[in-house]
Amino acid sequence: MSEIPAVSRRLVLGGTLATGALAAGIGSAGSASAAPARATVSSLAEAAAPRRAAGQKSMINVPFEPYATVRVGVIGLGNRGSGMTTGWSVIPGCTVTAVCDIRADRVKRTADQLVAQGKPRPKEFGGSADSYAEMLKRDDIDLVYIATPWEFHYPQGKAALLSGKHVIVELPIATELDELWDLVDTSERTRKNLMLSENCSYGRNELAMLKMGHEGLFGDITNGHGGYLHDLRALLFSNTYYTDSWRRLWHTRSTASFYAMHGLAPVAAAMDINRGDRMTTLKATATAPKGLADYRERFVPKSHPSWNETYVNGDLVTCAIETANGRTIRAEHDVSSPRPYSRINSIAGTRGIFEDYAGTSSTGGRIYVEPDHGGHAWRDFDTYLKEFDHWLWKKIGDDAANNGGHGGMDYVLQWRTIQLMRAGLVPDIDVYDSAAWCAPVPLSVMSLAANGRPVAIPDFTRGSWVNLRTGLDSRDTDMPPVA
Repeated sequence: MSEIPAVSRRLVLGGTLATGALAAGIGSAGSASAAPARATVSSLAEAAAPRRAAGQKSMINVPFEPYATVRVGVIGLGNRGSGMTTGWSVIPGCTVTAVCDIRADRVKRTADQLVAQGKPRPKEFGGSADSYAEMLKRDDIDLVYIATPWEFHYPQGKAALLSGKHVIVELPIATELDELWDLVDTSERTRKNLMLSENCSYGRNELAMLKMGHEGLFGDITNGHGGYLHDLRALLFSNTYYTDSWRRLWHTRSTASFYAMHGLAPVAAAMDINRGDRMTTLKATATAPKGLADYRERFVPKSHPSWNETYVNGDLVTCAIETANGRTIRAEHDVSSPRPYSRINSIAGTRGIFEDYAGTSSTGGRIYVEPDHGGHAWRDFDTYLKEFDHWLWKKIGDDAANNGGHGGMDYVLQWRTIQLMRAGLVPDIDVYDSAAWCAPVPLSVMSLAANGRPVAIPDFTRGSWVNLRTGLDSRDTDMPPVA
């Protein structure tokens, strides 16, 4: 139990907000060229920042229009998409009205499963690469969920926005910097929300970490550490798990931090990125690409098609990120080394530190904060989790445990998305958060190509990051009753 007097988020952030804004020389919205802190920073990213078109306006704090029932259309019915389709169908006030995949057999199978579960049969679209475009012509879809391979996220997300629908996209929303900007601009022009399907941001420990940070438990937050460290080698070489081996093939094409967002996003939220602070520079390092070739040598038959491939992406790609308010974030990505799973989830400040995946109790976390603790000894996180448990987990944690994948995170993400739309609220994760959290994908490519030189991170908010606003630290609200 914390003995530190509660410190309001606004009190904690008020001083740093003013200092950070002055230091960066940023005063008002519309400044897309927020000056990076170091003269050595590359101008590559800044040069890509487009001006808003005439009449185009920010989507910050723009709520969903209220929906009595949210009608969802799903694009992509592989392992992730099919599981999440069932998830959408069990959220109160949500119905799946259309499903789509290039493989028609998956479409029928998913539709059959929904019917077997007592749900209405969705309209079915499949059999060609353009089937999703036909689905988007329908007027009985309010939210499009996209769970296709990474290379399709941008064109399908943009097409969904242009069709007049809100969009939620699996990680990443795009892989190129100009694509990220185009999604921001398309959202602003169409007035439809696009959000990253960042389920880990709704994890129980992550949301408690966010709450502890915003309530001042760690004092002034100075640094954070997150990432995605998941030994995927067996799945990457599976002939059935990733359709057409799409994920393994990315390791033959580019050297980049492909998927660090699961750990980066919760740290960024705890630091109020785009809500009083922003990420300004990134420099990347990569270890040699040895893990996949070593695994193939030991476990994959010589007849496997992967033996024609050369892997170029480093096993561990690390992004060192600086923020306008002088904080640092270390974001890692490693899916090709033997190791237990971790998203790291660490935040630290002037009064203490939290680390996930390191504790000995069922929470997995450990903590050390002054003046509660001393003697250079970690304490277990369980007591603090009870005190700082986020309202979403208090309200729907039992339902999440019974319905959701990934420890219930998927259910919380889906429940909250539908609640936001039905209640007509502002999204917790907006298009600016989504673009910023995915920007390390192309920016790490740039930095690695320049031997680790820092590159500027674009300000997708065009200057509005200085304004404090709520996000994942939302206030307790109810799901509107279902008629």
